[in-house]
Amino acid sequence: MAVLPILRLGNPDLWKTSKAVAFDELEGVHPLVEDLQDTLNAFRAVHRSGLSIAAPQIGVLKRVVYIQVTSPIVLLNPVMEPLSDETVQTWENCLSFPELYVRAKRYGACSLTYRDLAWREVKVSLTGEVSVLVQHECDHLDGILSVSRAADARSVCLDSEKGFIRRPRMPMD
Repeated sequence: MAVLPILRLGNPDLWKTSKAVAFDELEGVHPLVEDLQDTLNAFRAVHRSGLSIAAPQIGVLKRVVYIQVTSPIVLLNPVMEPLSDETVQTWENCLSFPELYVRAKRYGACSLTYRDLAWREVKVSLTGEVSVLVQHECDHLDGILSVSRAADARSVCLDSEKGFIRRPRMPMD
């Protein structure tokens, strides 16, 4: 439907908590999903990256996530629960600050419960990169950005310097 502006780091609306989608709002979700898809695809065309987008990133405070890794999937009212206390550190970037990478702490595995566009409840267990991706997007719904999950004060890197993050350790000076 429309390519919408993505809210950027510093916009206070990114820190707000989203409201659940109610069953009677389901029809109105379809245009939002199309906007999320169009906006993600436009971002990909420019930045050659981006796997997912949450509704708050386009200024809609609803618990809706659009993911497009292989085929599109829409998460309505997702709830993520860690499967253990084990955490991993992973370098993440974000549509809201594409010039920045953050080494964030995430759970190694999680369970995800959500509603699909037919309002069916779905529950899955996730590990690896998909688990990290879902945690990142669910954080957006709660007004949490990956900069808040940084492993430490030196866990940020500009995109122009990302070659350094491929090393086993970040350079200290």
